[in-house]
Amino acid sequence: MGADGVGADGYRRTVTPPRTATGSATPSARGTSRRRGARPSGTELLAAAVGAVPGGMARPGQQQMTTAIEECVTSGEHLLVQAGTGTGKSLAYLAPALTVDGPVVVSTATLALQSQLVDHDLPRLADSVEPLLGRRPTFAVLKGRHHYLCLARLDNSTADEPEETLFDAPAARPGGGGTKWLGEAGRLGKQIERLRDWADKTDTGDRDELDPGVDDQAWRLVSMPSRECVGATRCPFGAECFAEASRARAREADIVVTNHSLLAVDMLADRHIVPPHKLLIVDEAHELADRVSSAAQAELVPEMIDRSTRRARPLLKPETADALTAAGDALAVGLAEAPAGRLTAGLPTPLHQACTLLDSATRAALDAIGDIKSDDPDPVRKQQAKAAMDDLSTTAQRLLEEADHDVAWVEKNDSGNRRALVVAPLSVAGTLAAHLYDERTVVATSATLALGGRFDTVARALGLDAPPVPASPAAATMAARTGAGRPAAETPGRRLADASTIPATEGPGWRSLDVGSPFDYARQGILYVAAHLPRPSVSGLPDAAGEELLGLVEALGGRTLGLFSSRRAATQAAELLRARTDLPVLLQGEEALPLLVRRFREERSSCLFGVMSLWQGVDVPGDACQLVVIDRLPFPRPDEPLAAARAAAVDAGGGSGFAAVSVPIAAVRLAQGVGRLIRATGDKGVVAVLDSRLETARGYGPFLRRSLPPFWYTTRPEVARGALKRLATT
Repeated sequence: MGADGVGADGYRRTVTPPRTATGSATPSARGTSRRRGARPSGTELLAAAVGAVPGGMARPGQQQMTTAIEECVTSGEHLLVQAGTGTGKSLAYLAPALTVDGPVVVSTATLALQSQLVDHDLPRLADSVEPLLGRRPTFAVLKGRHHYLCLARLDNSTADEPEETLFDAPAARPGGGGTKWLGEAGRLGKQIERLRDWADKTDTGDRDELDPGVDDQAWRLVSMPSRECVGATRCPFGAECFAEASRARAREADIVVTNHSLLAVDMLADRHIVPPHKLLIVDEAHELADRVSSAAQAELVPEMIDRSTRRARPLLKPETADALTAAGDALAVGLAEAPAGRLTAGLPTPLHQACTLLDSATRAALDAIGDIKSDDPDPVRKQQAKAAMDDLSTTAQRLLEEADHDVAWVEKNDSGNRRALVVAPLSVAGTLAAHLYDERTVVATSATLALGGRFDTVARALGLDAPPVPASPAAATMAARTGAGRPAAETPGRRLADASTIPATEGPGWRSLDVGSPFDYARQGILYVAAHLPRPSVSGLPDAAGEELLGLVEALGGRTLGLFSSRRAATQAAELLRARTDLPVLLQGEEALPLLVRRFREERSSCLFGVMSLWQGVDVPGDACQLVVIDRLPFPRPDEPLAAARAAAVDAGGGSGFAAVSVPIAAVRLAQGVGRLIRATGDKGVVAVLDSRLETARGYGPFLRRSLPPFWYTTRPEVARGALKRLATT
């Protein structure tokens, strides 16, 4: 691409890698119905599912995706599929999943998609394919152990428990935050009693089925993280365990729906949580690497050391407990003195000393606690204490090691009531290469996988070997200008609908596919880049960008989703419109987000402004949202520790960290934000990017534009405002 080397490093790669909602799935029933021979194909099952939907029609991209998955299941290749909004990708992968022996696992990044699958797509699919299969297929949801009520914890949740929640932040600590009001005990007690009543009624123990719910503080008292569980054979409530029951249901289901976080933990725990399976489907795959990185992240917080010490104290000598307390005090002092941000020169002396003290104290505590034995009077509490000490010890040793493959930083929030020492892996590509693909076929899919018109960036991020990118920046730029992949729209006003799919990419053991989208983006939408605006330089919303925003919103009369790079910019935009228009302006943070989205959907002239959580979390089809405004390109902030460390590592190796790290991150975020506009075949509107760099940056501008749907492209403000005025009259 451009002279900054984006073409060499920044291209995307391709990765190819409970409740039981539909009745029981016994081994005999499943085995009988899964005999090869008369079994219908995935395309036949898809046709039945589509035919059962009122007004349902076959979609070429959906059929193409189903066929490709069947081929990869047969060949053993992994598959990366980019499926644009409106493709119907859920049915496209669920139908062929029913042709595979044994459970098939589907992993999602968001609760919204998980709910869509479990509450809508899977029941509809089960109804439609039952005549073809001769039985009704079954499915189950599998979540982390802490999502389920623990009867052992509930049995122990008595008057002695509040000390672990009411006094989480000792007042004597530097920056500790003070003890909590004692009236919390009464509130917690009432919630615990309601949970006891619920425990006698629930079949699943799934927190998501508790209505109304309880707060996190109460739930922690009645749930059990996996590290603290003694196991069903040692637990007095093992035979009644809700988490174990959910795993049993998952083993017998045809399709198991889980989430990326649990999938990541499963990989890091040698894959003993999710039931054995031959096919793994990763939806919202652009999120997987970040979720694995989060699962491999650890932290030390003074309050955590306090809680762990109180839990273990009955099992320790007084001097060992005092040593733990001293280590926690030392950590609190070190964090109070250290500035927030990445630790580029190793641990500062106070934090190094605190970790050394903690390492020594936790080793002594673990020796004192010893093994969990069958005749222990309270194995549950002993395991909890041991797991807490083990986590602290492991994290302290990891920080003291200061390994090149880890990144450490000090984290503080704006209110000052959270201070933590955090460590995370520099990259998880190696972890994914070692644990994601072995002994199963992986299908990774999303609407945003082909960054800059290629799959190779995502493929490498997911641990796959990807082919080389164009040999030079000049070659990449030439490819962009000659229309390789999706048209780059170098000329404002060019229609982008003629080439709708990305050329396939493949590597050892994997291949890729872009099935496009049924939407006619060039007829339904305009991508307007305000190229005349000055390059953004200061934080917040520049005056010129504010005036541009005002003109666009007034031309349409509201119906605007504003996606901003900072809370300050979103607030400035809301204040500007409230001062100079009569339009209802909804600002994220002023009310609960679901309520704001519902008001935005229902109030035709309203505007909704917010920050990063809106870039993926809003689905408002129809004319309620016909203008999406993005204030600036969503590059990671310089103070984001992991992104900064990864970029620095590329720079140190002679590459361009900006091109290899920052540009792909921005491409995914930008594509997700732009995707808020066209959600259905009848939608029309404008995406306005108030950052001139999307047009003027010769290196990464074309890369970012090729990562977006093929809208009609313009840099002329009168064209955008004219289109919005016409929409306002419809």
